[in-house]
Amino acid sequence: MNQNLSADSTLPLEGVRVIDFTQVMMGPVCTQMLGDYGADVVKIERAGAGDLSRSTFAPAGGIDNPIFCSLNRNKRSVALDLRDAVSMAAVKALIAGADVVVNNFRAGVMDRMGLGYEDCRALNPRIVYAVGTGFGETGPYAHKGGQDVLAQAMTGVMARRADPAHPLATYPTALADYSAGMHMVQGILLALLQRERTGQGQKVSVSLYNSMLAMQMQEAAMILMRDQEVNWAAMPLSGVFECADHPLVLVGAFKANPLRDICTALGLPDLSADPRFSNLDQQFANKAELQRQFRERFKSAPRDHWLARLEEQDLLCAPVRDLRDVLVDAQTLNNGMVMDGGGPEYRFIASPITMSAATVAVRRPPPRLGEHSAEVLAEAEAAAAGRAS
Repeated sequence: MNQNLSADSTLPLEGVRVIDFTQVMMGPVCTQMLGDYGADVVKIERAGAGDLSRSTFAPAGGIDNPIFCSLNRNKRSVALDLRDAVSMAAVKALIAGADVVVNNFRAGVMDRMGLGYEDCRALNPRIVYAVGTGFGETGPYAHKGGQDVLAQAMTGVMARRADPAHPLATYPTALADYSAGMHMVQGILLALLQRERTGQGQKVSVSLYNSMLAMQMQEAAMILMRDQEVNWAAMPLSGVFECADHPLVLVGAFKANPLRDICTALGLPDLSADPRFSNLDQQFANKAELQRQFRERFKSAPRDHWLARLEEQDLLCAPVRDLRDVLVDAQTLNNGMVMDGGGPEYRFIASPITMSAATVAVRRPPPRLGEHSAEVLAEAEAAAAGRAS
C-alpha cells in the first residue's frame, strides 16, 4: 500500500486550522496526526531556536534533524518572539480565526503569556483549546516538569517487571508521550464534534501521568477491586527465550491446556500432569523450574525450528527482532508504514490509521524554521481585515 494522496481526495479535517505551540513529542505527535488528516497546522516556534527537537542529536548529512522530521510533517512553521507586542498581536489574530489551539507547556505558562484558555475564548468562543501537561493542571505535581521517563516512574509503570530480580530500568520507547498525544487527538476530535452541536468550543486537558495510569486500567482494577496484583509479563507460561541462534517470545495463554501444547511443541513430557505444574497457582509457585526446562529445550535448536513447532500447536509466538529488520519487513511495507516525503532525505513512519476514503500523504515536508512566517502572517492580516469590515 502506497500512501499517496490523489488529486480528488478529501481528508476529514480539511478546513480545520490548528495553532500549534507544542514541541518535543507529546504535542507534536498529536498535531502531526491532525495535519495528516487534513488540518492546516500552523506551528508557532521560537525565533532563532525553534522546537527543542530540532536540536536533539546532531543533524545528519545537512538535512533537518530526523527526530524533528518524524513528528512535524504536514505543518507550516512560523518563527516569532512572543515577547514582542507585534508578534503577540499576530498570534492573537491567528487564534481569532482558528479552530484549535494546542500547547504542552508547564501548567500556567500560557496564562502568563496572555494566551490561556479564557484569553483565547475571549478572542474566539468556538476555539477548542487543548493542553498537554506532565501531571495535570492542578494538584501537588502541577508545576513539576513533565517528561516521559518521569511519568513511567511516578505511575508505577517502571516498577512493573517480568521478574523482581531484574533491575529497574526505563522503557526505551516514549510510551507516555505517544499515548498522551493520541489521547489529545481524541479529545480534540470529541470537542470538535460537540462544537457542531453547540456552536461553542471548550478546553481539553491530557497529561502524561493520566495516560500512563489509563494504560494500567486492568492492573489497577485488580488492586482496587480485589487487592491483588496482576503482572502480564510474569505469567509462568510466557517469556522471552534464547534459542540456539536468536531469541523468541512465547505467550502461553488462551488455550484449554497451553502447558500441554507447549510440551508437545518442545518434545517434553506433558508437564501439566505433574502435580508441581497442574494448575496456574502451582505453575506460579514453580515457575523457575518450569521455565528452566523451557530454556534448556529452546537452546537446543534454532529459532525457526521452534517457531514452526509452536505454531503447529497454534501457540502465540514470534521472533524478537531489531527495528532495522522490522523497517524492511514485508508486512511493514505491505502496511505502508514507511513513508517517503518531499525527497529521498525524508523517510519516516506513516500514520497507523488506514481509512478507505482518506489516504495520508506528505502534503508538506517537515518545515524549516520560520519557513512559512510571511505567508501565514499575511493570511492572518487579511482575515483580520475581513472580520473588521
